[in-house]
Amino acid sequence: MDRKTTILIAGIGTIAFIALFAGLWFIGIYNNIITLENTVEEKWAQVENQYQRRADLIPNLVSTVKGYAAHEKEIFEEVTRMRSQWGEAVKSGDREAEIQAANELDSAISRLLLVVENYPDLKANQNFLELQAQLEGTENRIAVERMRYNTAVKEHNIYIKKIPNSFIAGMMGRTDKEYFEAEEGAEKVPVVEF
Repeated sequence: MDRKTTILIAGIGTIAFIALFAGLWFIGIYNNIITLENTVEEKWAQVENQYQRRADLIPNLVSTVKGYAAHEKEIFEEVTRMRSQWGEAVKSGDREAEIQAANELDSAISRLLLVVENYPDLKANQNFLELQAQLEGTENRIAVERMRYNTAVKEHNIYIKKIPNSFIAGMMGRTDKEYFEAEEGAEKVPVVEF
């Protein structure tokens, strides 16, 4: 083999190696983006799972409280309405609507639990105590799952913004995922007046 042929073969080999390396690098970034997106979706499914658990508990809680607090009709209606709105938001697949409906349901449940404070006999009722414990446990689970979801969103969003990942994410049409944020004013304790 002459010198020109050797140089040509070495050049082709180098180009092939660089192309292979670039292809594997691209595939690695692509796979990480897909993995992170699926992690975000899985975490959101867990948030929805806990919301569904809460939604399933609410009718039992409302029924138990109704027996003691019959004149608190508007709060019961609001809790029921908010639970329905959450169900409609889930069916629509609109995550922003789900978050808003979940926040409104949080607020309605808080007001319902404040009403309970005025009924000492209800607070001693075994059914109510069990439902309240389950609801409190569910609220804690929801908080944990929201935190896990937001952590997954953060990891995804950071990854797709880093260079060179941002170029590949842009070519794939991938954008930031939305954080779960509490509604404005959610930090205020709801006021229940009689």
